[in-house]
Amino acid sequence: MKVNFFNESDINVKEYEKLIKGIFSKMGSNKEFNIIFVNKDEIQRINREFRKIDKVTDVISFALIDDTEIVQTNELGDIFICVERAREQAKEYGHSESREFAFLAVHGYLHLCGFDHQTKEEEEVMFKKQEDILKNAGLERK
Repeated sequence: MKVNFFNESDINVKEYEKLIKGIFSKMGSNKEFNIIFVNKDEIQRINREFRKIDKVTDVISFALIDDTEIVQTNELGDIFICVERAREQAKEYGHSESREFAFLAVHGYLHLCGFDHQTKEEEEVMFKKQEDILKNAGLERK
């Protein structure tokens, strides 16, 4: 799995890039996607423009293809992670920033792969998959 990183925030995210790269390198796929680290203003702009929700969020994913398209591509899409919100949430949830950044990256990745959590059933499947990936990386919820 190839993850391309872009840092559009003012915060050094090298340690999170290394962590996330390690998680996805264990997954053994030829797929590729981008993770873009952004600040609160940018994630709010994206959320407002594309989801019509005018507030800061933690992660937003944009898949290059959806389940109605049958296209042979290795590129999955883009994941935007708000660095400040991720740090705040780590404190709120009482776990490490590493766990939070990993969780957001995996959550975004699963959205790129077509998983969702609109219904209770979808949520159970997606969240189980998330926890399995994080547990395999040694980042399970404590």
